[in-house]
Amino acid sequence: MRRNPFEELEEMFDRMGRQFEQRGMPTLESVPVDMRDHGDEYEIVADVPGYDTEDIELTFSEGTITIDASREEESAEEHDGHYVHQERRSSVSRSIRLPEPVDEEAIGASYSNGTLTVTAPKAEADEGHRIDIE
Repeated sequence: MRRNPFEELEEMFDRMGRQFEQRGMPTLESVPVDMRDHGDEYEIVADVPGYDTEDIELTFSEGTITIDASREEESAEEHDGHYVHQERRSSVSRSIRLPEPVDEEAIGASYSNGTLTVTAPKAEADEGHRIDIE
């Protein structure tokens, strides 16, 4: 029995996609981001077009900022027809690990025209403290 080479390629891409997801690397379903270091803070700019502010959940935990966006999926019947091709996702997600500690209470975000901007001020360096020996 001969295998279809296109099916083999598709299976290979599926396996690669799963490996990227497991390693936290960006996939086609993820949110594209830029991160800048301004010295005293990090600025993350993420493209999340087609979502309302209420559709986006932004969280910070253990040095990682996570962006989750989801909206109700439109059915083909609502548009008098069926999809011939569909790439728009009803949900996207991305986690960004920050390279240094930040002041999590001071993290701020704004959203305008499909662009989410997150600012995360760096935490003061911990100078340590003296430990008395008994």
